[in-house]
Formats: sequence, C-alpha cells, structure tokens
Amino acid sequence: MDKVQAVSGSTDRAWIPLGASSLLERCAEWASTKIYGKVLDPLAVSFHHKGALASSLALEATASRWKALPTTMSTLAILAVSREIGCSWCMDFGYWEANHRGVPAEKIRGIAEWEASAVYTPLERKVIAYAVAATATPSAVTREMVDELREELTDRQIVELAALVSLENYRSRTNAGLGLSSQGFKDTCEIG
Repeated sequence: MDKVQAVSGSTDRAWIPLGASSLLERCAEWASTKIYGKVLDPLAVSFHHKGALASSLALEATASRWKALPTTMSTLAILAVSREIGCSWCMDFGYWEANHRGVPAEKIRGIAEWEASAVYTPLERKVIAYAVAATATPSAVTREMVDELREELTDRQIVELAALVSLENYRSRTNAGLGLSSQGFKDTCEIG
C-alpha cells in the first residue's frame, strides 16, 4: 500500500477541531482564503496554540525567501519528504504548489517511482535521494551523498536543501500527527 494512502483513509480532515473564534483568527482565515481559495487546515489547527502558530508563520515567511535551489529541485525534495512520511495533506498541497510553481506535471506525478522514472535528471535523483535519506530515522545521509551533490551544487544550495528537508519533515510530521488529510488541492490541478 502506498504510504500516502495509508494515512488518508479517514473521512475526517483532522483529529482535533478546525476553526477560528477570535478576530485575528478570522482575519487569518480570510487571508488564507484569498491566497489559496480556502482556509489551510494546518492554519486552522494552529489556532489552538498561538505560540506554535507564530513560530510556524515566522519560519514559513523566512523560508519563502530561500531561492538558492532551482524551483524544481526544491519542490521535488519537499514532495519526496511528504511521501516518505505519508502526509496526505502535504502531498495534496504539494501537488498544487508544484503545479503553480511550474514544475512539469510528469515530474510531480512520478515522485512515487522516482528511482525508476526516466523523467528526472541525474542531479534531481541525487536531490530526491538525499531528501529520502535525510527523512529516515536515523538519518541515512552519507558523506558520499553530500560529496556527489557538491560536484554540482554550491555549499549554499546544499545547506538550503538540508533546511528544506528539515522544514518539510516538521510540516509533514505535524500535519500527519494531527490527522490532517487532503483538502482537495490536487483535484484543482492539471496533474492527474
């Protein structure tokens, strides 16, 4: 069974209540709807803990400015982590985000079979392999993997890759741990 399918069996989208009560929370819901067309469930869940919400928003705002890695590589690394963890919400939103960032549909669709798929460049495979290895517990990243990446990426790009993998581990493990499941983002894409 696919790792994502194992998580997405529930018909509920979360294991704790979603929704806002304060004016600030309703404003955040409005902003989310304006940007994404709906309120993001991770945002709605975070309303239960203002400190966790503030930290997450600050981290996401900072990470949104990281641009050392090419878009396709960073997006594939994020999708690989989401898939490894089995976070259906993250895969759903990740497909939508990848589509909107211009990642070729065949690369988005092929992430489950990345090792065998011919759509990835050798460097993209190394990036995905690194993301998968770094997501393992304990980490399976080797010096050789980093050395191979350093042949084609700058040290800055590798640090960004490691940080993106770590950030997506945080997102995916939090969302999966709260029972968040697909909100239907993928259904609005031309990915199929």
